[in-house]
Amino acid sequence: MYTVITAISVWAIPALICFILIYGIIKGLPVYETFVEGAKEGFGTAINIIPHLVGMMVAVSIFRASGALDYLLLFISPVLSLLYIPAEVVPLAIIRPISGAGALAITSDLIAQYGPDSFIGRLASTMQGSTDTTLYVLTVYFGAIGVRKIGYALKVGLLADLAGALAAILIVTIVFG
Repeated sequence: MYTVITAISVWAIPALICFILIYGIIKGLPVYETFVEGAKEGFGTAINIIPHLVGMMVAVSIFRASGALDYLLLFISPVLSLLYIPAEVVPLAIIRPISGAGALAITSDLIAQYGPDSFIGRLASTMQGSTDTTLYVLTVYFGAIGVRKIGYALKVGLLADLAGALAAILIVTIVFG
Protein backbone atom coordinates (compact mmCIF):
# COMPACT_ATOMS: atom_id res chain seq x y z
CA MET A 1 0.00 0.00 0.00
CA TYR A 2 2.79 2.41 0.96
CA THR A 3 4.71 1.87 -2.30
CA VAL A 4 1.58 2.40 -4.40
CA ILE A 5 0.77 5.66 -2.61
CA THR A 6 4.39 6.80 -2.98
CA ALA A 7 4.39 6.04 -6.71
CA ILE A 8 1.11 7.89 -7.24
CA SER A 9 2.23 10.92 -5.23
CA VAL A 10 5.51 11.20 -7.16
CA TRP A 11 3.81 11.23 -10.56
CA ALA A 12 0.45 12.92 -9.83
CA ILE A 13 1.44 16.58 -10.16
CA PRO A 14 3.79 16.23 -13.18
CA ALA A 15 1.14 14.13 -14.92
CA LEU A 16 -1.54 16.75 -14.21
CA ILE A 17 0.65 19.58 -15.53
CA CYS A 18 1.47 17.59 -18.68
CA PHE A 19 -2.21 16.79 -19.17
CA ILE A 20 -3.18 20.48 -18.94
CA LEU A 21 -0.44 21.51 -21.39
CA ILE A 22 -1.29 18.77 -23.90
CA TYR A 23 -5.01 19.48 -23.61
CA GLY A 24 -4.41 23.19 -24.26
CA ILE A 25 -2.22 22.44 -27.28
CA ILE A 26 -4.79 20.00 -28.69
CA LYS A 27 -7.53 22.62 -28.26
CA GLY A 28 -5.33 25.15 -30.10
CA LEU A 29 -5.06 27.52 -27.15
CA PRO A 30 -2.08 29.86 -26.72
CA VAL A 31 -0.84 28.04 -23.61
CA TYR A 32 2.05 30.33 -22.65
CA GLU A 33 0.09 33.54 -23.30
CA THR A 34 -2.82 32.20 -21.25
CA PHE A 35 -0.42 31.43 -18.41
CA VAL A 36 1.05 34.96 -18.51
CA GLU A 37 -2.43 36.52 -18.53
CA GLY A 38 -3.42 34.43 -15.51
CA ALA A 39 -0.24 35.46 -13.70
CA LYS A 40 -1.09 39.14 -14.28
CA GLU A 41 -4.56 38.64 -12.79
CA GLY A 42 -3.03 36.77 -9.87
CA PHE A 43 -0.72 39.68 -9.09
CA GLY A 44 -3.66 42.08 -8.91
CA THR A 45 -5.53 39.71 -6.64
CA ALA A 46 -2.49 39.41 -4.38
CA ILE A 47 -2.38 43.19 -3.94
CA ASN A 48 -6.11 43.32 -3.10
CA ILE A 49 -5.93 40.62 -0.43
CA ILE A 50 -3.12 42.14 1.66
CA PRO A 51 -5.40 44.11 4.07
CA HIS A 52 -7.58 41.06 4.64
CA LEU A 53 -4.50 38.90 5.14
CA VAL A 54 -3.11 41.21 7.81
CA GLY A 55 -6.44 41.20 9.67
CA MET A 56 -6.62 37.40 9.62
CA MET A 57 -3.03 37.00 10.82
CA VAL A 58 -3.66 39.35 13.76
CA ALA A 59 -6.80 37.40 14.75
CA VAL A 60 -4.94 34.07 14.65
CA SER A 61 -2.08 35.45 16.70
CA ILE A 62 -4.48 36.72 19.35
CA PHE A 63 -6.24 33.32 19.45
CA ARG A 64 -2.99 31.46 20.06
CA ALA A 65 -1.33 34.01 22.34
CA SER A 66 -4.39 34.41 24.57
CA GLY A 67 -4.30 30.75 25.57
CA ALA A 68 -7.78 30.07 24.18
CA LEU A 69 -6.39 27.22 22.10
CA ASP A 70 -4.90 25.60 25.22
CA TYR A 71 -8.21 25.81 27.08
CA LEU A 72 -10.05 24.30 24.13
CA LEU A 73 -7.64 21.35 24.04
CA LEU A 74 -8.03 20.81 27.75
CA PHE A 75 -11.81 20.75 27.34
CA ILE A 76 -11.91 18.17 24.49
CA SER A 77 -9.06 15.89 25.61
CA PRO A 78 -11.38 13.19 27.16
CA VAL A 79 -13.19 12.74 23.86
CA LEU A 80 -9.91 12.51 21.96
CA SER A 81 -8.70 9.75 24.23
CA LEU A 82 -11.84 7.73 23.55
CA LEU A 83 -11.40 8.08 19.77
CA TYR A 84 -7.62 7.37 19.82
CA ILE A 85 -6.91 10.71 18.19
CA PRO A 86 -3.51 12.10 19.15
CA ALA A 87 -4.03 15.37 20.97
CA GLU A 88 -0.88 16.71 19.33
CA VAL A 89 -2.60 17.09 15.94
CA VAL A 90 -5.77 18.79 17.23
CA PRO A 91 -4.25 22.31 17.18
CA LEU A 92 -3.40 21.68 13.53
CA ALA A 93 -6.99 20.65 12.78
CA ILE A 94 -8.28 23.76 14.54
CA ILE A 95 -5.81 26.27 13.09
CA ARG A 96 -5.78 24.90 9.53
CA PRO A 97 -9.17 26.41 8.52
CA ILE A 98 -8.05 29.73 9.96
CA SER A 99 -4.47 30.15 8.81
CA GLY A 100 -2.26 28.24 6.40
CA ALA A 101 0.90 29.80 7.80
CA GLY A 102 -0.11 29.00 11.38
CA ALA A 103 -0.96 25.44 10.40
CA LEU A 104 2.35 25.06 8.59
CA ALA A 105 4.16 26.26 11.71
CA ILE A 106 2.33 23.65 13.82
CA THR A 107 3.08 20.94 11.25
CA SER A 108 6.74 21.90 11.19
CA ASP A 109 6.88 21.78 14.99
CA LEU A 110 5.24 18.33 15.05
CA ILE A 111 7.61 16.97 12.41
CA ALA A 112 10.62 18.45 14.19
CA GLN A 113 9.48 16.97 17.50
CA TYR A 114 8.27 13.52 16.39
CA GLY A 115 10.01 13.03 13.02
CA PRO A 116 8.60 12.91 9.49
CA ASP A 117 8.18 9.11 9.50
CA SER A 118 6.37 8.95 12.85
CA PHE A 119 2.62 8.43 13.01
CA ILE A 120 2.08 12.00 14.21
CA GLY A 121 4.40 13.39 11.51
CA ARG A 122 2.58 11.49 8.77
CA LEU A 123 -0.82 12.41 10.20
CA ALA A 124 0.11 16.09 10.42
CA SER A 125 1.43 16.07 6.85
CA THR A 126 -1.66 14.33 5.53
CA MET A 127 -3.98 16.61 7.47
CA GLN A 128 -2.10 19.64 6.17
CA GLY A 129 -2.68 18.46 2.62
CA SER A 130 -6.24 17.24 2.99
CA THR A 131 -7.77 20.36 4.53
CA ASP A 132 -7.93 23.96 3.42
CA THR A 133 -7.76 27.42 4.92
CA THR A 134 -11.51 27.97 4.71
CA LEU A 135 -11.78 31.08 6.86
CA TYR A 136 -8.75 32.55 5.15
CA VAL A 137 -10.24 31.91 1.72
CA LEU A 138 -13.59 33.35 2.70
CA THR A 139 -12.09 36.41 4.36
CA VAL A 140 -9.46 37.22 1.81
CA TYR A 141 -10.89 36.18 -1.52
CA PHE A 142 -14.54 36.87 -0.84
CA GLY A 143 -13.52 40.17 0.78
CA ALA A 144 -11.42 41.11 -2.24
CA ILE A 145 -14.38 40.73 -4.61
CA GLY A 146 -16.95 42.16 -2.21
CA VAL A 147 -18.99 39.06 -1.36
CA ARG A 148 -20.71 39.62 2.01
CA LYS A 149 -23.15 36.69 2.28
CA ILE A 150 -20.84 33.79 3.09
CA GLY A 151 -23.09 31.62 5.27
CA TYR A 152 -23.41 28.61 2.98
CA ALA A 153 -19.80 28.77 1.83
CA LEU A 154 -18.65 28.88 5.47
CA LYS A 155 -20.75 25.85 6.45
CA VAL A 156 -19.66 23.79 3.46
CA GLY A 157 -16.03 24.81 3.83
CA LEU A 158 -15.88 23.89 7.50
CA LEU A 159 -17.66 20.58 6.86
CA ALA A 160 -15.12 19.84 4.12
CA ASP A 161 -12.30 20.64 6.55
CA LEU A 162 -13.81 18.30 9.14
CA ALA A 163 -14.19 15.57 6.53
CA GLY A 164 -10.59 16.09 5.39
CA ALA A 165 -9.25 15.91 8.94
CA LEU A 166 -11.26 12.76 9.74
CA ALA A 167 -10.23 11.17 6.44
CA ALA A 168 -6.60 11.96 7.22
CA ILE A 169 -6.89 10.27 10.61
CA LEU A 170 -8.62 7.23 9.13
CA ILE A 171 -6.32 6.80 6.13
CA VAL A 172 -3.08 7.38 8.04
CA THR A 173 -4.25 4.91 10.68
CA ILE A 174 -5.06 2.30 8.00
CA VAL A 175 -1.88 2.83 5.95
CA PHE A 176 0.67 3.56 8.66
CA GLY A 177 -1.03 2.63 11.92
